[in-house]
Amino acid sequence: MGVTALTPNSSHKSSCQQTKPFRTLSGIDAYTGSFGTAEVVHLLKRTMFGAAIADVNYFKTRTVVQAVDELIDNSFALTSQPVNDYNSADFTDPVVAPGQTWINAPNLSDGDFWRVYSFRKWHVGQMINQGRSIQMKMMLFWHNHFATHIDDVFGSKMCYNHHMYFRNNYAGNVRSFAKFISTDPIMLQYLGGQYNTKWAPNENYARELQELFCIGKGPGAAFTENDVKEAARVLTGWKVDYDNNTYYFDINDHDTDNKVFSSFYNNTTIQGRNNSTAGNTELDDLLNMIFANNECALFICRKLYRFFVYYDIDAATEANVIAPLATILRASNYELKPVLKALFKSQHFFDAVNYGAQIKSPIDFMTALMREFKVSFPTASDYVSNYNFWGTIQYFTYIMNQDYGNPPNVAGWPAYYQTPQYYEMWINSTTYPKRVDFSKWMVEYGIDGNNTNIKIDTIAFTRLLSNPSNPNTLISDALDVLYRVPISAASKAQLKTATLLDGQANDNYWTSAWNSYIADPTNAVKKSVVENRLKNLYRFIVNSPEYQLA
Repeated sequence: MGVTALTPNSSHKSSCQQTKPFRTLSGIDAYTGSFGTAEVVHLLKRTMFGAAIADVNYFKTRTVVQAVDELIDNSFALTSQPVNDYNSADFTDPVVAPGQTWINAPNLSDGDFWRVYSFRKWHVGQMINQGRSIQMKMMLFWHNHFATHIDDVFGSKMCYNHHMYFRNNYAGNVRSFAKFISTDPIMLQYLGGQYNTKWAPNENYARELQELFCIGKGPGAAFTENDVKEAARVLTGWKVDYDNNTYYFDINDHDTDNKVFSSFYNNTTIQGRNNSTAGNTELDDLLNMIFANNECALFICRKLYRFFVYYDIDAATEANVIAPLATILRASNYELKPVLKALFKSQHFFDAVNYGAQIKSPIDFMTALMREFKVSFPTASDYVSNYNFWGTIQYFTYIMNQDYGNPPNVAGWPAYYQTPQYYEMWINSTTYPKRVDFSKWMVEYGIDGNNTNIKIDTIAFTRLLSNPSNPNTLISDALDVLYRVPISAASKAQLKTATLLDGQANDNYWTSAWNSYIADPTNAVKKSVVENRLKNLYRFIVNSPEYQLA
């Protein structure tokens, strides 16, 4: 199977279906079907990074309602903070010792990018070690939605605070997110908001607040160029406080006149103020006006749908999924949890057409690989090794076109918005071989660093399956977790013969080898026989197009 087979949900695009104006008519009515391995894996691959066997087994003991509630309600506090892993001959942190966190240390005027890089590596570790929660996946959603480019701004602690807001409020109030980001020092730097004054209005953020963050560019988005100009006037006067890693409002740079908006916003007039609270008061007025527009809730729900379900929103999905979710969002005063719960408990989410309908992003691919195979990292005290490994993983997501912290522009990564390909863009003749090479290397050799190694332990993973001595059950169990699209019985038999049976015809060829190893696990020869066959099996699985789907 070649790369061209990697069209999500291709199995559902029959010639008959091509003539239909919809993929499915299912909506957000509560899902009432079975909740077994297939359904749990589908839920976990969309709400977390990968479906680890322990997590699958845990949520199989829950109902779909209990599972979704836990995933959305549960949050996990930090157990570590980014540390100085960067002292070297090239740079020495003058105030933070190796292995100590820098988040409460004085700012650096030179070399701050080393702290930013340590943050990015540390965050990879946070994703790999995530709890049973949508928390980390939502952080990626918000990072893409309110996209900033941390290599273009200054301030490692501002960067840390920026991302911690998303972590702490991952499923909170959308309007509160918009208010936060409007004065956040990272965004003020990235889109030039700190230079937006009554003397020289800067329209960048005012435009993106409407076009990319709240209203969108859909057929119902009818805000005008004058609305952009008036919003920019509302937002004048906000500054970055570099010394204290925060922001402040300067009334002297604020436009105190009234701001008048178009009929799209019901000809609203925002009263100009001339006092120390003018910035906050007018910002509240602006956001109240924007969020009162029905298009705002529809736009947010479309973004959520494309991120978590499927990229193509046809007329049926707009009517049966997006519109009712937007109604829930407005009714909840833009609290996100009711919307997420309705979506993930719905018939539509568990509709067969949505299984395997996404291509994993590079971050999802790399993180899921580590989590699903339960790759063992060094103890937390060995921060040097861990940061080395996390940095390697971060580098590979970068060369696969998803550099965490640095979306290519304010619209985020094109795979989340660029029609008509959307996340089919993750796979091409350059990025697909990189996925294959990395996953093959993890099966065969692993990553070396600081006199240690991490790799996929094929035997340890296989021990987690229900009946490893039976080659048919072993392959079915593994594929149930690692694949999102079924393969035929003939393909499974061929895979079994080529790997576990090493070309032989009798299943006992594997069963005998496995049982012999289990009875004598310190025997190097017996271990090698089993390990080599398992490497052949898992190397094929992780290199296949099917493994790229979620």
